[in-house]
Amino acid sequence: MPFIIKKLSRRVTLFAAVLLCTLCFLAFINRLILLEYDLHVTVSQPSLNNSDTKNDSKMIQKLIERMNDEQIILNDMKYETLRNDSIVIVVQVHKRITYLRHLIQSLSQADDISKTLIIFSHDYYDDEINNLVQNIDFCKVMQIFYPYSIQTHPDTFPGTDPKDCDRDISKSDAIKIKCKNAHFPDLYGHYREAKYTQMKHHWWWKLNRIFDELNVTRTLSDMQLLLLEEDYMIAPDFLYILRQMRKLSKRKCSFCNILSLGTYIESTNYDSYNKVEISPWLTSKHNMGMSLNRTTWNDIKSCAKYFCSYDEYNYDWSLQNVNYNCLTNKLFAMIIKSPRVFHIGECGMHHNSENCDPSQATKRIQFVIENAMLSKKFYPKTLRVTKMYDEEEAKDSLKPNGGFADLRDQVLCLNMTTFNTF
Repeated sequence: MPFIIKKLSRRVTLFAAVLLCTLCFLAFINRLILLEYDLHVTVSQPSLNNSDTKNDSKMIQKLIERMNDEQIILNDMKYETLRNDSIVIVVQVHKRITYLRHLIQSLSQADDISKTLIIFSHDYYDDEINNLVQNIDFCKVMQIFYPYSIQTHPDTFPGTDPKDCDRDISKSDAIKIKCKNAHFPDLYGHYREAKYTQMKHHWWWKLNRIFDELNVTRTLSDMQLLLLEEDYMIAPDFLYILRQMRKLSKRKCSFCNILSLGTYIESTNYDSYNKVEISPWLTSKHNMGMSLNRTTWNDIKSCAKYFCSYDEYNYDWSLQNVNYNCLTNKLFAMIIKSPRVFHIGECGMHHNSENCDPSQATKRIQFVIENAMLSKKFYPKTLRVTKMYDEEEAKDSLKPNGGFADLRDQVLCLNMTTFNTF
């Protein structure tokens, strides 16, 4: 009898060992499948650069629709799950890959970057840019694609329809020839230019998409969203500073609903490395490296008509119109005096410099950062409020630039607004 029990015990032990090995093997296979799928998503997109034909634009449109639907998060299993109060970074990308490389390099050197999700929001599908983004390995990464771009609508609205009015034609002549938008010139008598209206549309779409539609972010009730652009660089302690500013605003400035990490000053002095100012939000000063939470976004979104119907192609001036004419809780910014976000763009929509090489600006900013690191100006233990401006001291004169009077643009903008909340 003892022999039988001993033999039975060995069989049970052997069975348990076999079962454990089987489970481990299945887990390994599952991991390989997931990695293979991740790799497939990352590298198997068709080559579609220099797409000028109608068929190519339709193919790109189908591809980005699929990618937007799938909502793939690269490196998802490599890093910890996002918390309810996580910092999410969104980068608005057009097609200046040289600038984008510098931004990504600076992001890779930031402390705690692995705890964030970076969302790259594109209005142009490009293989080289996609490869650059999809090879990021230092944090979770997602790509979203603005679905109404000029690239995917090359000869129809929201792109430029051949039957649209020329920019400089007079309204009377436009009505005579019956071009499509003859009755909707802007404040200065000009008709829409798709390359300008796209910027405002894209900015509005991405915020609606991230706060209210993406599975990974729509339920993060205390998420802090940081807005960057492809021609920015950041300091290594930018996340640390942003968290410190969040804590300080809760203690000393409960009405501060915008946190600003960048300024447009020509020279950077890190003697003010631990100082912040509080001011009514000004589009001319506080739109670079700005951060907002869901409560602020819901306030802004409730004023969608003031954003979308304002004859202004710039998103920030449109936001200022929302602030002045609609918001009950006005936008107040807490601004770090020594910036942690820098603008390196020498060329772009508003810059026509003959030298589009960002190397000089990049070297200058790297020099500033290295000096600040050597003199231990980063990672201050505490932040101090040094000045509070009232509304009379800080006010932008609001004069719209036009470019957004076409009724089709205004309707598209409103239709992109996600009025339901999660």
